[in-house]
Amino acid sequence: MKSYLAVAKFTFSEKKDTRSGFGDGLLEAGKKNDKVVGLCADLTGSLKMGDFKKEFPERFFQVGIAEANMIGLAAGMTIGGKIPFTGTFANFSTGRVYDQIRQSVAYSGKNVKICASHAGLTLGEDGATHQILEDVGMMKMLPHMTVIVPCDYNQTKAATIAIAEHEGPVYLRFGRPKWPVFTPADEKFEIGKAIKMVEGSDVTIFANGHMVWQAILAEEILAEKGISAEIINIHTIKPLDTQAILDSVKKTGCAVTAEEHQINGGLGESVATTLTANYPAPVEMVAVQDSFGESGTPEELLEKYGLGPNDIVEAALKVISRKK
Repeated sequence: MKSYLAVAKFTFSEKKDTRSGFGDGLLEAGKKNDKVVGLCADLTGSLKMGDFKKEFPERFFQVGIAEANMIGLAAGMTIGGKIPFTGTFANFSTGRVYDQIRQSVAYSGKNVKICASHAGLTLGEDGATHQILEDVGMMKMLPHMTVIVPCDYNQTKAATIAIAEHEGPVYLRFGRPKWPVFTPADEKFEIGKAIKMVEGSDVTIFANGHMVWQAILAEEILAEKGISAEIINIHTIKPLDTQAILDSVKKTGCAVTAEEHQINGGLGESVATTLTANYPAPVEMVAVQDSFGESGTPEELLEKYGLGPNDIVEAALKVISRKK
């Protein structure tokens, strides 16, 4: 994968995996509130839940490879006032247990936090069977469900702490690879409130998860071409910050969406639906084009499946030409 330099505002000094942001956030949430409990389906190390387990052994439950049972246990714990955080891979957190989530959690609005690591293509070498790319669509369709996709370690940590204070079911999606840490450690995370990363006037790039960094890299390439791109971090897909979307596109006149997810059912669909209903404007979507992934490094897969900075640049140029 070709390397690019980010704009100075977003240089980084380290890379950390977003799953570690979850683990550290869970520990802090547990210190703040003794009703926070953790449940894991035999992946404590992978989910970075070990520190929480060590600090609060009586509040940690290892359920084994029994994800459906884990969701049922979590739903039951909420009746007693607990705030359960379930942890496993995104594929097992959604596809394997969708019925249990729908019936036991979403239907009755249980206060369960479904925390999903190893999402998207960047799970990497484990291949297509583990690289779930449909999960955001599955979860955002459920009534009462909040859906969050943070962009780096700091934002994932802040989001984890924030959802402990939020009443109702949440799906929190994060990843495996070490990724640039570029957001402020002290930045407040507000559920449902998008963050403007870069001010621009020619095109808006809406992104979330790992793709926010890709968008930042694309913005510099566009700037060298004389194009001013606005970047909006849509970390919360549901509830969606429709006002931020409309305010930006009314200024730029067109949009690109960038996500590590299928083109169907994710961020792009949500943005396009919002614009169609309120302010019709051309949209190009950078996402996986209705296919499964394969085994490879995260960088190789992002490039092969069209999720690199140059793919965002190409989409921006195309959508600007449509605007004209």
